[in-house]
Amino acid sequence: METAITTKRINKSLMVNGTAVVAEAAWNAELDAKHEKLAGWLRENKLSGVLIRRNENVAWLTGGAVELRVLTPCETGVASLLVTAEGKRYYFTTENEAPRLHDEEFGALDFEPVLFPWYADETAAAAQKLAGGPLGSDTPLAGTVSVNLYPLRASLNETEIARYRWLGTQTADATIEALQEVEPGLSEYDLEALTAANLLRRGILPSVYLFAVDDRIYKYKHAVARGARLKKYGMLNLCSRKWGLAISITRFVHFGELPAELDARFKSAAQVNAALLDATRVGATSAELFRAAQAAYTAEGFPGEERFHHQGGPTGYGEREWVATPEGKETVVNNQAFAWNPSIRGGKAEDTVILHDGKIEWLTATPELPVITAEVNGKVYPAAGVLVK
Repeated sequence: METAITTKRINKSLMVNGTAVVAEAAWNAELDAKHEKLAGWLRENKLSGVLIRRNENVAWLTGGAVELRVLTPCETGVASLLVTAEGKRYYFTTENEAPRLHDEEFGALDFEPVLFPWYADETAAAAQKLAGGPLGSDTPLAGTVSVNLYPLRASLNETEIARYRWLGTQTADATIEALQEVEPGLSEYDLEALTAANLLRRGILPSVYLFAVDDRIYKYKHAVARGARLKKYGMLNLCSRKWGLAISITRFVHFGELPAELDARFKSAAQVNAALLDATRVGATSAELFRAAQAAYTAEGFPGEERFHHQGGPTGYGEREWVATPEGKETVVNNQAFAWNPSIRGGKAEDTVILHDGKIEWLTATPELPVITAEVNGKVYPAAGVLVK
């Protein structure tokens, strides 16, 4: 069965503050390629259609054009998508949501609406009827086949990378602006508020808040804010989202001279980070990446440090799509985003990068801060140092 070819998936460019991040023609090419990939995958898996409800998959298929979240932490939104093996595309939503979704989300896209009253969710029945055969679903749903679309979205295309570059730069700028406003006496909640405000005014959604000060940074790997007031040492550790893409970044500020022991731990964390980045190559397995971190910790004089927290892994449409584990079989692909986060007792390195045609590209560089350089196999990998005030 041949897929219907649509040459006009979207009738606009992606604009931010009057500047085109992705031109209309390039956006159409991205959306068409994704549609063809998904339709081919349906035929390979002998499915007549797939119902897409998870936010990350909606964002991927629509090239970031559609945001369905109303309840921020929910994995699904106020509409669902259906793509059939014959090439048809629909969105299902309630009559009360339909006007806004048409005007602000789907109106420029080639999806046909299917509407029902807010009190009568007819998504499943309508999708089954339109698909006309076996139906996959990315969320549990009676009468459907459970599917995982992550492998289809793991490798990013050039337009996704263009969006990612914008998001990485803006998130890094927002983080630095907040870091420069931090002063002793502020609470961990204040640090959250400063950073969140900087992101939100840019149209970026904060999705992870790990803000801690002083002893809590040393004690806890996942130090969610609990209101402690800053004396000398502060950490801004966050994730942000836009167009479905996720950025991770951690930065630190210290008031007064940085203790020599802490400075050494940052340098060691940067060395472990460099080892992970150097090992991040197409075909590398999760287990191989774990062993790279393990060996680097040992070489730095911290054997077993990898047991105290996960070391990170690929990102993209999930803050972590998977993490490196001792027996992990997932493999690295080209044009995949990563956020490694090695840490050593108060010192840490975390940025978002892309493995882009064999080279590591930083998305969250912060040249305003001190830079720690680490070398592995003759290659130099930078990491952010601590801002000392």
